[in-house]
Amino acid sequence: MSRGPLIAVALAAALLGAASIVAWSAFQSLDAPLRVSSATRFNVAPGASFAHVAKQLAAQGIVTQPKAWIVYARLKGLAPAVKAGEYEIIPGATPRELLIKMVNGQVLLHSFTIVDGWRVQDLLEAMRRSSEIVSTLPEQMPLSERCATIMVKLGAPGTSAEGQFLPETYRFAAGSTDIELLRSAHTALVRELDAAWASRDPDLPLHTAEELLIMASIVEKESGLPQELAKIAGLYLHRVAIGMRLQADPTVIYGLGEGYDGAIHTVDLRTDGPYNTYTRVGLPPTPIALPGAAVIH
Repeated sequence: MSRGPLIAVALAAALLGAASIVAWSAFQSLDAPLRVSSATRFNVAPGASFAHVAKQLAAQGIVTQPKAWIVYARLKGLAPAVKAGEYEIIPGATPRELLIKMVNGQVLLHSFTIVDGWRVQDLLEAMRRSSEIVSTLPEQMPLSERCATIMVKLGAPGTSAEGQFLPETYRFAAGSTDIELLRSAHTALVRELDAAWASRDPDLPLHTAEELLIMASIVEKESGLPQELAKIAGLYLHRVAIGMRLQADPTVIYGLGEGYDGAIHTVDLRTDGPYNTYTRVGLPPTPIALPGAAVIH
């Protein structure tokens, strides 16, 4: 064989070897840490292709071998399975791990806490201030209309929104709406209330789960100290049982609404109204706050 063909074969072998080394190096990058020095958030837009996602991360300097990442995702059949959402990239994570995270939809979850004893008005205002929750209820809409709209959307038209959301911390993905979060809190409240009502003492002087919720809201506003709950609940339940007026200051305050100036005056106690338990026997028409699970039980 002449030297020409031998040189050509040797050159081809060298090129093939070099290409193999490059390919091997590229695929090795799939298990090398991504270039982030601290937890970094990244958003995968709805409908975005994996190739687009890889190029975005490469443009930010996070992924060093986007083409190898794309080829790997396509070979594994994972590229079409990437889900939209906000992701958090932790230092030390690899492209392979990030891909699996996006395929599994392990989006970054935010948290929002509903505080025991809040009124529904407090809840709606806190949600509106949260930058992570998408507001769908017009701010200019009167509170009563907003509450009515909420309960219609939750499938409970005609129900007072007061007391209908369980205080606890909820986890949700970015882009979640106020109604979605309220639905979770309402479902949790119904579950807690139903369980408490099903296991109630047969001598409980209340006739419905709604009455239980109203009573729990009064006890919640009377004291937030766990060690006092049973004593206060027992006192009010005894008054209900003997037909005595509750004489609960929190109901009077709730009835005053914006007219409450920080103190209860004699005229407030003597002015009759649906929430004045000094002038009326029995429970007020609706809860006066959002009671926590401990108070309900």
